[in-house]
Amino acid sequence: MRIALINENSQAAKNSMVYETLKKVADVKGYEVDNYGMYSADDEAQLTYVQAGLLTAILINSGAADFVVTGCGTGEGAMLACNSFPNVLCGHVVDPSDAYMFSQINNGNAIALPFAKGFGWGAELNLTYIFEKLFEGEPGGGYPKERVVPEQRNKKILDDVKKITHVDMLTILKTIDQDFLKATVSGAKFKELFFANCKCPDIKAYIESVLA
Repeated sequence: MRIALINENSQAAKNSMVYETLKKVADVKGYEVDNYGMYSADDEAQLTYVQAGLLTAILINSGAADFVVTGCGTGEGAMLACNSFPNVLCGHVVDPSDAYMFSQINNGNAIALPFAKGFGWGAELNLTYIFEKLFEGEPGGGYPKERVVPEQRNKKILDDVKKITHVDMLTILKTIDQDFLKATVSGAKFKELFFANCKCPDIKAYIESVLA
């Protein structure tokens, strides 16, 4: 599994700590972690939580990432932004039980964390436990176990609904404000990480044209 980490501007100062915590858990599982920043509040390329949602959608829809960890001050804005795009199913995760149940019940591909709300002493411990529970077991396994069948059925229904209610990602990239898009993909390490892992030639070509 390839996991991408995205921090928006208000919480960029926490990027290093979040990345190290996530990587520690991912390394045990044999997962790869790509850090898309922001890396500090002073980064030249600034990301809002809406841009974090757009970047999440680009990574998921292009195959450059299998899972995205993002967030904002409360996590709510990043979650809403992520879920406004096709093929992204993002949960709002506050504690380890949220992480476990989101993975087992909803089987999504992104989480939004509250990096300011309740993020005090021991925050790195809570993050560790969140990431451990998030990646524990096979996603979509169900919780409680007697609810596996209806939960899996509802997840498929939701996936089918999203296919109807969203246009495809390439259409979004072509019609969204191009300055907004370019700013979203102008991070210091975006080219290095994205183009090495992107699996969709059409999205790759369009992003290349935007950055040209």
